[in-house]
Amino acid sequence: MKNKEPLILAVVVFFTLATYYLVEPFAHSIMHKHFESEGFAYKDLPAITKKGNVARGKELVMGAGACTGCHAITSQGLEAPMNAVTAARSYGVNPPDLSNAGAVYDAKFLDALIKNPAHALMVEHKFTPESGKSYPMPKFYGAGGNMDQEVADMVAYLQSIAPKADKLTPAMAFETACGRCHAVRYEKWTQIGEKPEYKKKRDELEFNIRVLDYQDSLAKYMGTLPPDLSIYIRSRGEHYIKTFVENPQQYLKGTAMPRVGVNAEAADKVIEYLEDSGDTKRHERESVGKNVMIYIIIFAIFALLWKREVWRDLH
Repeated sequence: MKNKEPLILAVVVFFTLATYYLVEPFAHSIMHKHFESEGFAYKDLPAITKKGNVARGKELVMGAGACTGCHAITSQGLEAPMNAVTAARSYGVNPPDLSNAGAVYDAKFLDALIKNPAHALMVEHKFTPESGKSYPMPKFYGAGGNMDQEVADMVAYLQSIAPKADKLTPAMAFETACGRCHAVRYEKWTQIGEKPEYKKKRDELEFNIRVLDYQDSLAKYMGTLPPDLSIYIRSRGEHYIKTFVENPQQYLKGTAMPRVGVNAEAADKVIEYLEDSGDTKRHERESVGKNVMIYIIIFAIFALLWKREVWRDLH
């Protein structure tokens, strides 16, 4: 009798793969747009043509650039002029601490951000003459010299005070790039910082009230409260998150979410943070998964040998 088992196996495998394709990759491609990443190259932004002077950049950041009027630079001993809740009431969102900006943000993006924030962030559609609104961060119009040189100097200074790439932790990258708009409750992260462990319920309630006040200002500014990102890496996946951060407008035309402007290395750190928070057992699971696959392969070999031994007289 002819052995039909290979044919049966081939039919089962074909229909299994066809069903999987229709339910997962094909359906996903229909329901969700797909965009390829540009590697955080920001090709629409002009290159920096001047070599920055760190010392001059420091003078501009501390002086004519007026950066410290809104931003903290805690690594240099400069605290924010107002707390996060008060800042959100004034600007809609708390301006970022610039200590890590030079390591997290792309240099071209920083250059464009200083010159024209709304354009660099891709939120010009929110701040038109018709809307009567202006972006909270003002443009830098120069300090009397060559503006391209002055901005290059400021970028060079921010890069000089930033931690080296190997010293930038995933948590630091996330806090700078995303943490002022998005909470991550699995990591006890709120938009105003990590929630401490309180001994007294009253102190915890006071902190929660500050978070709610901040969120009210943020939701009014953004149009809606940005989502908690605790399990976004599991529901959306790495590719979606990276390409969305790189250019939110291509996914949601007119969205209030700005282009974040992170460099490729910082983007990887943000993804690592989200993976660790969204799947705390992922490293353990991957290790167990390898052992399970080895067991299945060994079991399949013994099962095949046993099957041949039992059935050899019947074929």
